[in-house]
Amino acid sequence: MRVHLVTPSDVAFGTGVITPRWLYVLAAATPECYGDPLIVDETLEAFLPETVNPGDVVGIGIHTANALRGHQVGRLARERGAWVVFGGIHATLYPAEARELGSAHAVVKGDGDIIWAEVLADCVKGSPQMEYDGGRIEGDRFLRARWDLMKPNSYMWASVQTVRGCPKHCSFCSVWRTDGQRPRQRSSDSVIAEIVELRRMGFRFIALADDNFYPVTLSDIALAERQNDAHRLAELRGLRAERFEIMKRLADLPADMIFFTQITMEAAEDPTFLDAMREARIRGALVGVEAVTAEGLKSIYKDFNLSGDNLVERLRIFKQHGVHVLGSFIFGLSTDRADTFDATAALAKKADLTFAQFVTMTPFPGTVDFQRWEQSVGEGPKIEGIPITRYWLIPGHLRPKLYTAHPTMSPDEIRGRTQAVWDDFYSIAAIWKRARCVKALKSRLAFVLISKLYRQMYANTGIATDSARREHANRWVRRIAPFCRRLFQAKPMPELEMPQVRERERPFAILGQ
Repeated sequence: MRVHLVTPSDVAFGTGVITPRWLYVLAAATPECYGDPLIVDETLEAFLPETVNPGDVVGIGIHTANALRGHQVGRLARERGAWVVFGGIHATLYPAEARELGSAHAVVKGDGDIIWAEVLADCVKGSPQMEYDGGRIEGDRFLRARWDLMKPNSYMWASVQTVRGCPKHCSFCSVWRTDGQRPRQRSSDSVIAEIVELRRMGFRFIALADDNFYPVTLSDIALAERQNDAHRLAELRGLRAERFEIMKRLADLPADMIFFTQITMEAAEDPTFLDAMREARIRGALVGVEAVTAEGLKSIYKDFNLSGDNLVERLRIFKQHGVHVLGSFIFGLSTDRADTFDATAALAKKADLTFAQFVTMTPFPGTVDFQRWEQSVGEGPKIEGIPITRYWLIPGHLRPKLYTAHPTMSPDEIRGRTQAVWDDFYSIAAIWKRARCVKALKSRLAFVLISKLYRQMYANTGIATDSARREHANRWVRRIAPFCRRLFQAKPMPELEMPQVRERERPFAILGQ
């Protein structure tokens, strides 16, 4: 029996940006008695059914965007006589769909780190259960990924996870429902050991692939103090101290290493935390800005963010502390108007964002937005017999780009205006101006190239409706991505050792006291 692990994709660039971590974690969860799993990331190369033999186990991880292709892979694998197992966020939400459309023998809900061995044992016995519940395991049980199985020269960045779960409850996000609102943190020893392994291999850019790198805010601590909740206060201070412990240890790693993460806007209120990020060389962070108006933020339950000039100042604070922001904005909210697009583009420039992404409002399963939309649509229209509320099952070329009706704008207008904002923010002149964040001419040219690559990968292949334009973007990315990957590469350091743990003083402010 051979174990196959597949990340489905109907778009292949030949080079990946960030390693798909779940593949290599599940490889680590595969007992040695089954041999090393055969790993397939379809953003690099297509899954080949002929590699599958009767009795093999094919594990397929899906999210909503790749569910349709994942079902196709599942059917192909089952036709070859394999045991087919689905997991991932989408399969957790729709286990019956994976069985009916993906020919799954079994579906794993929740975390797969521990339960995977049981699934494989049942497949060997020929009696897998229809569903397994992996639950939400604690941070000390998170597995280190099997990076030794990774195909060389495939990815620009590696990824390491330090915490799962997010205490927020944004209406457009499913993380707090699927991964929970209680942060589950790994130990610093486990995190650093994995990063050291990756640096030995030549990776110096690492994405800290966390749901929220800033799980405890100063406001959270202040609230616990006001409520005189000693237990909650101790818990929050412990979580916060562990964040600082990890950052302090990141600072002890080789000086050429750069980290990137995902964080909420509230971190701008915490200069001590931002200074620790700078010392840890966490040079970039994806920050969910989402909307630039107070009305827009309120509509998505994100009124803990600011708007207007206050938002500009808040975003600038990150850069003042050495953290470059990739700002994420959503268009198509019910509160958006025609002038919202120009206002957003102007704010992104005024706030001096290093990168930005502009996405159209999509109700994702598991979110409050999806629940409200599904209820409002009811039966709704169908495309080739598929309800619009199951849009991920509609063939890509027939799938609408917008799913929620807007009170004042048509879908074509929203899509067109969104594309125009991408074009404006990623014009050569605008990119070159932002390139001043690096000094050397070579680095500035690299910044321009990477900015254009990002724009092609996430705009033209995402919101463009013209298939010819999408295909052109794919070809462009395939040509340029290998060169960009080399820009991120470093000389391997096979002799690198784990940095020694030093006794440290923790400033009073770090604990939020």
